[in-house]
Amino acid sequence: MTEYKVGLVSLGCDKNRIDSEIMLKKLSSKYEIVNDPKLADIIIVNTCGFIEEAKQEAINTILEMSKYKDCNCKVLVATGCLTQRYGKDLIDLIPEIDLIFGVNNYDNLIESIDEFLRNKEKHCYCEYSNSIINEGERVLTTPKHTAYLRIAEGCSNYCSYCIIPYIRGNYRSRNMDNILKEAERLSQSGVRELILVAQDTTKYGVDIYGENKIHELVNKISKIENIKWIKILYCYPEQIKIDLIKEMANNAKVCNYLDIPLQHISNNVLKNMKRRTRKEEIINTIQLIRNEIPNIVLRTSIIVGFPGETQEDFIELKEFIKDTKFDKLGVFKYSKEEGTLASKMDNQVDDIIKEARLEELMTEQQKISQSINKGKIGRTYEVLIEGFKDGYWYGRNYEMIPEIDGLIWFKCDRILKVGEFINIKIIEALEYDLIGVVCHESC
Repeated sequence: MTEYKVGLVSLGCDKNRIDSEIMLKKLSSKYEIVNDPKLADIIIVNTCGFIEEAKQEAINTILEMSKYKDCNCKVLVATGCLTQRYGKDLIDLIPEIDLIFGVNNYDNLIESIDEFLRNKEKHCYCEYSNSIINEGERVLTTPKHTAYLRIAEGCSNYCSYCIIPYIRGNYRSRNMDNILKEAERLSQSGVRELILVAQDTTKYGVDIYGENKIHELVNKISKIENIKWIKILYCYPEQIKIDLIKEMANNAKVCNYLDIPLQHISNNVLKNMKRRTRKEEIINTIQLIRNEIPNIVLRTSIIVGFPGETQEDFIELKEFIKDTKFDKLGVFKYSKEEGTLASKMDNQVDDIIKEARLEELMTEQQKISQSINKGKIGRTYEVLIEGFKDGYWYGRNYEMIPEIDGLIWFKCDRILKVGEFINIKIIEALEYDLIGVVCHESC
């Protein structure tokens, strides 16, 4: 190990986080990893480039990190989706950047940094790949009891608003044996909760095995002894098959939680988005899931202000949300992204209208969320302890994803261990969080 220290800032989604963790493992073989950028000789910013807000955050973070070049920083590196999207243009835009890596070029990270330290020549490594999947050992940036597990890379859906296929390439599933080996390694390191991610998790296996294999994969992961919770994110509705629903209903380790990114419900908007489902199919799928798994928790994400979205389309969407009562809901304003079909569409919606529609849906969802949470008063949940703050312990139950879905707060007269499970009875409901008490044997 050299005398150099490296710090990494990871932005964007959990899939990007996994890339960061793989990079940290590679870097740790040569450099000391530090959390304080003031101490770092090498600073890496792993960027997101999905929508305009993410791009701006990435640029601002790079500029912020560039200030440390006046201190210890000898190399400023930019990686990730933004760099894959814009390549060497970023060096012209932000000359403080020394090295750029796209999403498929992390294998030569150390070699390239060492070369720059010798000759000070800037370089851009952004070769595009439709075959490479970033895999390997990781340095977890999550608490040691929780880890995200990527099961596929890229996307082949080519929704008209989305830039991901042009950045990450076509959908490609990981080999199941490789996934299971990684899950086993993570369990041996203390991970109890695995959260499966991909751009479309329910499509897993179609490209390499000829059929959906997500149900088989989760079944095999559930046989790993130390894994207690398995959660599945980003399940496109058209790929949710009865095999997966049955596996969730019958397998105690697979949490009854599904994240289904619908984006809209109006057939007019869904068609223009180039989504592969329509309103009737979506409603039928949700009904099937709720019939088979009565205590299922459903999360979705919605885009408002898509080109051509009329007031009638929006009202239809709002009524759908009021009727369906999703447990969790995220609303996003449409972002006009260059290179996508939607960016060239007529009838772009004014930003003021987008903002108003977002606020209207979120206000409606707050009422729904509070009502659902009030219905949990008196129930007892197994809670994964995550920490202690202001006199309260806090954690999550099967219904909650880290940093997204709220927390359960409670007091306890003994010292608990982060990462252990405890039964908590809910006594109070807030808008998104819950308050509880330790459930003793008398409960």
